[in-house]
Amino acid sequence: MSNKQSTFDLSGKVAILTGASKGIGASIAKAFAAHGAAVVVSSRSQEAVDAVAQEIKEAGGVATGIECHVGYRDQLENLVTATKEAYGGIDILVNNAAINPVFGKLSESDEAVYDKIMNINVKACLSLSNLCYPSMIERGRGSIINIASVEGLKPSFGLGLYSISKAALIMLTKSQAKEWGRKNIRSNAICPGLIQTKLSEAIWKNEQVLQNFEAQLPLQRMGNADELAGLALYLASDASSYTSGGVFTADGGYMLA
Repeated sequence: MSNKQSTFDLSGKVAILTGASKGIGASIAKAFAAHGAAVVVSSRSQEAVDAVAQEIKEAGGVATGIECHVGYRDQLENLVTATKEAYGGIDILVNNAAINPVFGKLSESDEAVYDKIMNINVKACLSLSNLCYPSMIERGRGSIINIASVEGLKPSFGLGLYSISKAALIMLTKSQAKEWGRKNIRSNAICPGLIQTKLSEAIWKNEQVLQNFEAQLPLQRMGNADELAGLALYLASDASSYTSGGVFTADGGYMLA
C-alpha cells in the first residue's frame, strides 16, 4: 500500500456511529468499515442496526449493531461499555443522531420541544463524547466528528430551534478541539446542506420546493448521503492528523448563495 493510500487506512481502529441505521450515518459506517475500521452501528432500533451491520459484514467488514437512544444516559453508557467489551476501546466517534420535530416561528416555540431538540442534538453529543474520552486517552488518540448543519451557520425561516442546536454543536466541536488537543484527540464538524435523507424529506418530496431550492445552489442539485462519507473518512483517518476544530461544509455551494 502506498503512503497516499495508507493515510486513509483505519485498520485497527474502532468507531462508534450514532443515528447509523440509515442515511448519512449508515453511509459513513460502511465507508469506515471498507477502510478497515471495526464499526459499531447504533440507533434506536436493534433490528435496523443489525441490518446495516450485516450488510457491512457481508461486504467483508467488521461491524456490530447496538441499540441506543442517545437521549438516555444509561443507554449511552451501555453503548460505550459494550463497544469496549467487543473491540477493546474507542478511537473514533461520529455524533450523527439528530432530530427536527418542528417547523415554525421562534415566537411560537414550545419549551418542551426546545428541551427535546437540545437534549438530542447537543447534550447527547457532549455526554457520549465525554464517555468515550477515557478510552481515547488510553489509546493515545481520538477523532470526534460531529454532524452539524449549514443551518448552524445560516438560519432559514421555520428552523430556528434546529439552527440553534446545530450552532451549539459547532461550538461544542471547537471547545472539544481546544481542550482535548493536548491529549491527541481531535474534534471536527461536518455541516451538510440539503441531503436526501428522512430528516429533509419535507423538502425533497415536494417537487416545486426542491426545484426552487436547487435553483439557488451553484451545483444545482441536492446531495446524497454517500457524498459525505469521503469527508468523514478524511476526518477519521491520519490524513487529517493536523486538522482539529474545523467546520466543513458539504452543501453544493449553499453557503455561497
